Amino acid sequence: MCANNASNDNLNIMIHPELEDAINSQINQELAASHNYLAMSNHFDSENLNGFAQWMLLQHDEERQHALKLVGYLQDRGGRVKLSQIPVPRSEFNAPIEAFQVSLAQEQENTASINRLYELALKLNDHATKSHLQWFLDEQVEEEKSVEDVIALLERIGDDVTGLLFLNDKLGKRPSDSGAE
Repeated sequence: MCANNASNDNLNIMIHPELEDAINSQINQELAASHNYLAMSNHFDSENLNGFAQWMLLQHDEERQHALKLVGYLQDRGGRVKLSQIPVPRSEFNAPIEAFQVSLAQEQENTASINRLYELALKLNDHATKSHLQWFLDEQVEEEKSVEDVIALLERIGDDVTGLLFLNDKLGKRPSDSGAE
């Protein structure tokens, strides 16, 4: 009888298969975003814009941490992590603003994906997953705002090299976000 109770307890923590698939999709999306940011960082490094490169490298690490946070959650819920192939990232940009516009589109898609994931958890009445995803919902507001702020500055700078170098210096001083871990 103890074995049956233990088995029933495991069923209570198991995640719904549809939610498992959706979380796996989000994990892979976060890893792809991380890969994209690493490529952007390398692009800026090749352009001798080390501050921009550092900013993108921190974004790379944040996205990786987001993926790992979801991996841990899925494992805690008895799900199986299924990694997929990551597309080759774009690695060349005509101007810094172009890279940040690509970044913003990526963050907006990530936000939409997390919203869909939350809606699925709501539909499946999975309160634990809804609670876990709340952090991601809040984080995405910050992520989009951060990129939008840089785009706004780049728009104001235009072709002013002095302004670009000033922003490069400023972005290089961005502190690491320990909250992502």
